Amino acid sequence: MQHRKWLCLALGLSACLALNTLSANAEPPVMKDAVTGDAKLKSIEVLSFAPDGVLLLGDGKGKQVVAVQTGDTTPTKWTKNEIADVKAVLAGRLGAMAKDIEIKRVAINPQSQTAYIAVRLLSAKPPKDLVMTIDGNGKVKEFSLENVKFTATQLPADQKVTSVTGVTWARDRVLVTALANETFANKCFSIMAPLANDSQCGPFTTETYHVAHAAWETKAPIRTMMPYVENGKNYLVGAFTCTPIVKYSVDEFKPNEKVKGISVIELGMGNTPQYMFTYEKGGKKYILMNAMRMAQMQKSNPVGPSEYWTAKVDFNILQENNKINQNAIWRSGNKNAKANVNATEKATVVPTFHGVMHMGQIDSERALAIVKDGNAVNLKVLALP
Repeated sequence: MQHRKWLCLALGLSACLALNTLSANAEPPVMKDAVTGDAKLKSIEVLSFAPDGVLLLGDGKGKQVVAVQTGDTTPTKWTKNEIADVKAVLAGRLGAMAKDIEIKRVAINPQSQTAYIAVRLLSAKPPKDLVMTIDGNGKVKEFSLENVKFTATQLPADQKVTSVTGVTWARDRVLVTALANETFANKCFSIMAPLANDSQCGPFTTETYHVAHAAWETKAPIRTMMPYVENGKNYLVGAFTCTPIVKYSVDEFKPNEKVKGISVIELGMGNTPQYMFTYEKGGKKYILMNAMRMAQMQKSNPVGPSEYWTAKVDFNILQENNKINQNAIWRSGNKNAKANVNATEKATVVPTFHGVMHMGQIDSERALAIVKDGNAVNLKVLALP
């Protein structure tokens, strides 16, 4: 009887320890003390998702990051593989024409697989930014921001932010990248979760070795980014124009610090990265990143038939410790090589993604892409390469 008593006590302690371990490893809630009403955004420059269908919106004009509870958590499998002239379809839902709108950014809600699209209505006076959605059946809606549960975190006024270039959830916080009109123009912010209307924003700056320029730089903003975990440590992976992929330790993201990055590969001069995400295929992990080639570079040294092109990068490059910064490898060999050359297996051009302007991961096998086909702009569901 005594043995049974001690056994029950031991089992209880084990369960308690297991519960505490789970609690320690669990992500915090995304939001707290959300208010209901009009989110009052002045612009929508970037958007992405946090857990539980929470939409994150970067508003450079309003100098804020807004988190919105979408309530969109029921999956709708993608059965629609193409929507021709998607700009006309989106504009039609707003009573406008294709020429009257600009597609700014796209994000896929991982809970529902619905695409959320930041659209600028150019025909409004002044132009108005809003959010549209397309679900797996091809159904198009406007996502209203006028009666939602939200929090708004103000970016510090003294940081002179002119635009927000990225916003991402990173396990226990939201990381924000922005551009300012001062010497250390590349601004970054860390907002600890849960997000609230009185959340504080810790500013820091980055110093990055731009391989193509052979220089350490502080002005260039991170153009696209994603969180990354290695051996339990949090990292931010970012990409810049001309086009290094760089990782930073989140542990170093402390207020007013200058954080040095580790450049692990150079994808080539003359490109501005647009989106990046990771996926697994054939037992290996990859980074998929698309970019826009500058007009003059596309004319003289194109990567492919479109100024929009995509690279498939070996995920393990992020663990590189030797060939970094000044010694980082080039996808095309060096700055003087033909842009369409694959000189390393670490990163290759993906022909099936030529023309992809906007993209996001739907599931383990597919990506949603908005593709420039000549003069047309179409939505397509593409197999991950």
